[in-house]
Amino acid sequence: MAQTDQEGIAAQSGTFTIGGDLEVNRLGFGAMRITGEGIWGEPDDPAECRRVLQRAVEHGVNLIDTADSYGPEVSERLIAEALRPYPDDLVIATKAGLTRSGPNQWTPNGRPEHIREACEGSLKRLGLERIDLYQLHRIDRNVPVEESLGAMTELQSEGKVRHIGLSEVTVEQLGQARGITAIVSVQNRFNLADRSAADVLEVCEREGLGFIPWFPLETGQLAGTGGSLDEAAQRHGYAPAQLALAWLLHRSPVMLPIPGTSSVEHLEENLAAAAIELSDEEVHELEQAAG
Repeated sequence: MAQTDQEGIAAQSGTFTIGGDLEVNRLGFGAMRITGEGIWGEPDDPAECRRVLQRAVEHGVNLIDTADSYGPEVSERLIAEALRPYPDDLVIATKAGLTRSGPNQWTPNGRPEHIREACEGSLKRLGLERIDLYQLHRIDRNVPVEESLGAMTELQSEGKVRHIGLSEVTVEQLGQARGITAIVSVQNRFNLADRSAADVLEVCEREGLGFIPWFPLETGQLAGTGGSLDEAAQRHGYAPAQLALAWLLHRSPVMLPIPGTSSVEHLEENLAAAAIELSDEEVHELEQAAG
């Protein structure tokens, strides 16, 4: 596959360096939605999902986020089918720590043996010798976090993992984890309608950690007809989703939004947000409208 086009639209989102050595364009792609309903099984149109992945890379996306639990296994497999051999600058981030029993069913499993098995499976499906960013999908309350992160650190020392990240953690949990091993990123829910993780974002800014907001396009009633985001989008000539993504990119230099979709049309609409420049007044307007 050809080298990623660094002049693609995603490059206009600016760059961030994960872990001090992985420079990525800040607007990435989340691969959760290239699966079936309930994030379970095969997607309705696997060929379209592969085209989405290919077009994302062609447009300059060089950070793709997935997990072994998406499908399960489906998302990782489709990434490999669509993109191998990978561009030199492509960073694939994946996760372990959740098991699946059915659609929309998620059960934490932070046992060291599970994390090791999950890592080996991800490496095989993705066709990688090393995972650039390996994230603990959730902290399992039934397993000491020292054991879960200990397993990830061992995988790192074996050369199977480059950097370690966390998902859905509090400031206290992040501090505890950083006392166990080096953490380079955090993936928490964050969007215009839900900014409850602002305190975690502040830590990431202060410490130079990447912040990957999941569910970046959740806007609740804001984007509905007549909603404040819908009205603002109409005034500026953008789609509500584009304004929501532009706000995230403006919100912090460590912000790495990963909007996901199974449609090339929606992908290209989302990526166009990289070129939107918001004024401080417009940002304030959006935040006030969101409450």
